[in-house]
Amino acid sequence: MTTKRLSISHSTHYRFDRPVTYALQRLKLRPKDNAGQTVIDWRIDIDGGKIQSACEDAHLNHVALVSVDSGVTEVTIKCTGTVETGNGDGIIGKHRGSIPLWCFLKPTRLTTAGKAVSKMIGSLKIDPANVLGGLHTLSDIIREQLPYAEGYTNANSTAEQAVSVGKGVCQDHAHIFLAAARHLGVPARYVSGYLLMEGIIEQTASHAWVEAHVEPLGWVGFDVSNGYSPDQRYIRVATGFDYSDAAPITGLSFGANDESMVVSLRVEQ
Repeated sequence: MTTKRLSISHSTHYRFDRPVTYALQRLKLRPKDNAGQTVIDWRIDIDGGKIQSACEDAHLNHVALVSVDSGVTEVTIKCTGTVETGNGDGIIGKHRGSIPLWCFLKPTRLTTAGKAVSKMIGSLKIDPANVLGGLHTLSDIIREQLPYAEGYTNANSTAEQAVSVGKGVCQDHAHIFLAAARHLGVPARYVSGYLLMEGIIEQTASHAWVEAHVEPLGWVGFDVSNGYSPDQRYIRVATGFDYSDAAPITGLSFGANDESMVVSLRVEQ
């Protein structure tokens, strides 16, 4: 198997308009150490806060809880590390964890298939004898009908809203795939992570794709935005029912009325 060693430097800088009295953030930033990838080294540094605890959630994501220092107006969260990856043609393997597989058939607020999604997929059906082929067709349909474009959707946009807008980013492509696949009877989940891009080291955001459960292979990845099966260029960080389960950083704060965020990301071999 061809392998790569990928180096990641991911920094998120928050600036608040006034001193924070209390803030708590949940980080899902450490890559999964399984399914064809091995974390060689990884560290998370916090400027303006501290990690209070760490655990593994129901999706087997590594979760760190960070308390922000009272009175600060800026917080920086920086991750650095090295991950060795292999090319498994997108195949992750059998389902693991405590969440039953049937739960990945249930729609969420972000992945409910309504009139817009149904119209997009048209008469597409999933042949039980060729589920993989049907899912590749679904991916092609989404990519062709929803061109990649930034600035038209946001983190709270649903699959239906993205289809109605007619443009979107990788998160939207993933949510539409999830909505359609579940509607067609195929368990599917959201994946957040990193992608080594040809000739591009500096990036503005992490990447998102999907995995569908196909017997007898188990979980199989689909990068809808690029039309690839994830290979050794990809690092899987977190999975979930939709973006809200796999978001790199979520949290709440009191004291500030407004905040700005700047992301710096480097992915290189």
